[in-house]
Amino acid sequence: MNKIEHIGIAVKNLEESENLFSLLLKSNSYKRETVESEGIVTSFFKSGDTKIELLASQNNESPIAKFIEKRGEGIHHIAFEVDDIEEEINRLEQNGFALINKTPKQGADNKIIAFLHPKSTNGVLVELCMSVDRV
Repeated sequence: MNKIEHIGIAVKNLEESENLFSLLLKSNSYKRETVESEGIVTSFFKSGDTKIELLASQNNESPIAKFIEKRGEGIHHIAFEVDDIEEEINRLEQNGFALINKTPKQGADNKIIAFLHPKSTNGVLVELCMSVDRV
């Protein structure tokens, strides 16, 4: 794993949260993107070399809606950049980590992603991500 690529934050209202984080980080969101397969809209901010990804639900059945209903707004996941996502998935599985995604899938921000189950990472949802241009 190379570095923290981004921190995902679940939010109820994307516009209000964009305003809040614009004030907090003294910069505006540089990108909004809909991820239809997850039923979410994302908004990205930069903070140094790390990105902050706001995640808002498009419907009550999305993973983000369920997360907010259960836990409220807040940190949803930490994403790590990897050079070879399939190699990392295999390495982690061989070392006993539980995977939510054994096969990488398309994510936001031009990334291929896979999630580790929080039950194997001390309650933290961990995302692996690799730039599509590395594929």
